[in-house]
Amino acid sequence: MKWKGRQTSSNIDDRRGRNVRRTKRVGGGMTITGVIIVIIFSLITGQNPLQLLDGTGGGQQSYEQSQPNVTGANEELAQFAKVVLKDTEDVWEKIFREQLGQRYVKPVMVIFNGQTSGVCGIAGASTGPYYCPADQKIYMDLNFLRDLSRDYGAAGDFAIAYVIAHEVGHHVQNLNGITEKVHRQKSRLSQKEYNKLSVKLELQADFLAGMWAHHAQKMKNILEDGDIEEAIGAASSVGDDKLQKKAQGYVVPDAFTHGSSKQRVEWFIRGFKYGKFDYGNTFN
Repeated sequence: MKWKGRQTSSNIDDRRGRNVRRTKRVGGGMTITGVIIVIIFSLITGQNPLQLLDGTGGGQQSYEQSQPNVTGANEELAQFAKVVLKDTEDVWEKIFREQLGQRYVKPVMVIFNGQTSGVCGIAGASTGPYYCPADQKIYMDLNFLRDLSRDYGAAGDFAIAYVIAHEVGHHVQNLNGITEKVHRQKSRLSQKEYNKLSVKLELQADFLAGMWAHHAQKMKNILEDGDIEEAIGAASSVGDDKLQKKAQGYVVPDAFTHGSSKQRVEWFIRGFKYGKFDYGNTFN
């Protein structure tokens, strides 16, 4: 991918080297009414309310692993991610304006090494990159991107671009109300049926990643020989069937949440070929 020397996004929350704080939260196993009673009692007796809450389970501490001071780690990878995010911003601004008549709201990308926390919980090696609809942020572990080729067999810089574009695709879904429609179904469906909706959501994000590549090439001529093959390789490597086979030795289609390797490749290619929302309805 042609990326060096190009403009980077300013919508970055760089947490490399930032220590994750230990927090003290009130109310662990107590109701709000119980906390209020303890506070009133402390005012009457003159005791420290935090000590009383500690004794009732109300001062429970939550711990998160701190990170070493490695602000400069993965620096070239961080710059690459910022360029890709800028490209997604320019592409989706244009598409939203021309195809939807709407304004595109840019997400923030949190970049970190190892682990961090956010509104949707802990982000790190166990979760992989993800998009949080609640704060409209993309959580991107640079260590994961660095090891993509080693751990998943997804080689090349455009494999990394695909991962970023896929998460931005989830942001596009969120802006269009698709994410909320799917999540509302969770309490009404069995796990098996909800998994099917989750697969459709993920495949559409793959389509949107391909759609981004289509327009980025038209607008900025970013592609080099082999780039699309790298994205296809990445999409294939993270199919549920391959991941299940690797982890447990067998495949359980009813437990798919992201789609098979074949499906993920097909929907990325479809987005790259057509470049229009009209061709990306995976919910039919």
